[in-house]
Amino acid sequence: MKYINNTLILALILFNYSCASLSLFSPETHNHYTTENDSSNNNEPIVNQANTINLFNGNDLNGWIVYGTEKWYVEDGILVCESGPDAQYGYLGTEDYYKNFVLNLEFMQEANGNSGVFFRSTVEGTKVSGWQVEVAPPGLYTGGIYESYGRGWLIKPSFGKDSSLIMGDWNKLTVKVEDSNVTTWLNGKKMISYSDKKIGDANGRIALQIHDGGGIKVKWRNIKIQNL
Repeated sequence: MKYINNTLILALILFNYSCASLSLFSPETHNHYTTENDSSNNNEPIVNQANTINLFNGNDLNGWIVYGTEKWYVEDGILVCESGPDAQYGYLGTEDYYKNFVLNLEFMQEANGNSGVFFRSTVEGTKVSGWQVEVAPPGLYTGGIYESYGRGWLIKPSFGKDSSLIMGDWNKLTVKVEDSNVTTWLNGKKMISYSDKKIGDANGRIALQIHDGGGIKVKWRNIKIQNL
């Protein structure tokens, strides 16, 4: 009996050691989901209107750069992106770089609403390097963070968290980027909060995206930024 007990104790020690080793050396995964236990501030940041810049003037694309052959135009004071005949990726990027900021904008998805808002990003042709705040139809993780040509999804809102998103109506997106931290809100509800050293080291443009595949139309308005 004493021999059996000693054998069991040795087995338990070896099992615990192997579990600890596996945890220590397993590769890191970036496909995280938010949880309701996220204790960071849920409230949207208070914007100082005196320090707010209108990125879109409601008249033309002054201050922006068009990348690709998809359609970007102004109609009745609204910025519209629409798939062109090539049905490829397209981007509308700011001329200036923005590192630490609070960005507020409104979007309306018509037809397929697959789009996004890039930050601290650079664009060459239609290849973008940086990070996207997802803008997509309901249930497809609007407000999540995706790294293009890199690690892919870094974090997604938990399923159903974007329930306030309404196709064919105006929705408000708020993005706060400060140092290595990114937080997003959809219609006043926090979607994600994420910290990443690679993001913290970067700088670049803000860019709106139109996805490839054709049949996409998204409208934008009240695109405003406050530098932090």
